[in-house]
Amino acid sequence: MHIVVVGLNYRTAPVEVRERFSFTDKELPEALHQLKLTKSVLEGVIVATCNRTEIYVVVDRLHMCGYFIRSFMEQWFGISREEFTQHLYIYEDEQAISHLFRVTCSLDSMVIGETQILGQVRNAFIEAQTNKATATWFNMLFKQAVTLGKRAHSETSIGESAVSVSYAAVELGKRIFGMFTDKKVLILGAGKMSELTVKHLYANGADEVIVANRTLSRATELAQKFNGTPCTIERAIERIHEVDIIISSTGAEEYVLNASQVRESMKNRQARPLFLIDIAVPRDLDPAIGDQPNVFLYDIDDLEGIVESNLEMRRTESAKIEVMIKEEMNVFYHWLKTLGVRPAIRALQEKSSIIHEETMESLFNKLPELDDHQRKVIRRLTKSVVNQMMHDPINRIKELTGGNQGNEALDFFTQIFALEDQMGDDSGNQDDKVARESKREVKREVSSLGSRYSELISPPTYNKSLTPAGL
Repeated sequence: MHIVVVGLNYRTAPVEVRERFSFTDKELPEALHQLKLTKSVLEGVIVATCNRTEIYVVVDRLHMCGYFIRSFMEQWFGISREEFTQHLYIYEDEQAISHLFRVTCSLDSMVIGETQILGQVRNAFIEAQTNKATATWFNMLFKQAVTLGKRAHSETSIGESAVSVSYAAVELGKRIFGMFTDKKVLILGAGKMSELTVKHLYANGADEVIVANRTLSRATELAQKFNGTPCTIERAIERIHEVDIIISSTGAEEYVLNASQVRESMKNRQARPLFLIDIAVPRDLDPAIGDQPNVFLYDIDDLEGIVESNLEMRRTESAKIEVMIKEEMNVFYHWLKTLGVRPAIRALQEKSSIIHEETMESLFNKLPELDDHQRKVIRRLTKSVVNQMMHDPINRIKELTGGNQGNEALDFFTQIFALEDQMGDDSGNQDDKVARESKREVKREVSSLGSRYSELISPPTYNKSLTPAGL
């Protein structure tokens, strides 16, 4: 069996394409059901966010699996494959596993270190598990991926520093004010960057927002989003003494605010600091404003310098997480190698249980004078002897199947305990069937997968173009 991911994300597809491949919460159960009915698919998880749509599957063969997944997408979304094939990527086996780990650790995110994707992957897995779209392989892999994502954020500083201009502005403000509680914000201009910055300020406790724009209707529109007050820019300049924070991005060709206007307003502030962020290019605020006492002026270059510094820090933290990913891939492949031994262990346990029960029945027939208490004691003690006798062989075969000669060890274990009859039973639940199939597949596949993985010491280089596996 093989693990495959087919998807598109913010790197490979623009938003107008991505939005056509979104799944609503109500649609996911049926989509997972249809995915499981897709030829060759044994397990499936769908991760759908604003920045990515990814379909993770366990398939019984690689040949044509890309074609089958593409057909599923074509039928589900009602979009011709010619319209989206060029935006797809497909990763197989080692690269698919590494990609999932990188996604949950937010190394593949638009903003490295953000935490939202971890919860989105977790919810996607729970949804798939609830709808019985996962079994042995994905139940292990996705739990491991989510746990790794949590470790990445708790054991490194990947998400601690601002990596956008708006976040950087908030961080600067915190250095000056500590908290934004009871602070009043003035926005000069109603552009997108100004709006994003004030969102973060408002989320961090800013008490009141005044939106000023040359067009009052636009100021009113933005002010309503924050329960703010709209006004003209002329009126706003008269109210500088009221505010604590000024964010400017008007697109004007000349300074909107000069040093003398700020100097005059500072007379009425009683030494309260004034924090100004000039996001405009060309600049809206006279640089001389920053020369005055208790006035803190930052332009976009200042903020971008902070962002770049923080991005470099996150790159350093990313390297630590890459090491963690390699370790977790080793753990998964070791588990995968030992997966084939589970049916053999279960068969040994069932065989020993049958032998024990038959022996107890024979003993109790020969000793009819035993009362219920005596029978319970004998049954418990003899069962304990059986379990202790099996303990070391079971642990040893787990260790041996994780080695280079795991297949030979498993065959010997099966023969020495005469488990061929039990191992040939095809009854059982879905996980049992997957495990039995895994045993057969592991002999053919896992050794080569493990050896190929050992060559992938460095993080995989993802090919944005399609691979030959059916796409």
